[in-house]
Amino acid sequence: MRETLQEGNGFIIRENGTAVGEITYAEDGPDTLIIDHTYVDPSMRGQKLGDELVRQVVDHARASGKQIVPACSFAHALFRRHKEFGDVWKR
Repeated sequence: MRETLQEGNGFIIRENGTAVGEITYAEDGPDTLIIDHTYVDPSMRGQKLGDELVRQVVDHARASGKQIVPACSFAHALFRRHKEFGDVWKR
């Protein structure tokens, strides 16, 4: 069973209770989140888990009225490919 949970300043994907992916962000003032780390276990790559994690942060930012600086190279590449993230992308 796979579940995605918010933990601290980030989200974790667990598969049968084991963490297989994580994304973390730092708060930069009251209105900005900086995505600083995305990781997916090598055995789980290719399943779009990283995309799912970035979308979790995007949804979180939208719900709380915040902007995102995608400092992590994976998140930055995803933001460049997905124009629908433009409303929360702080450039």
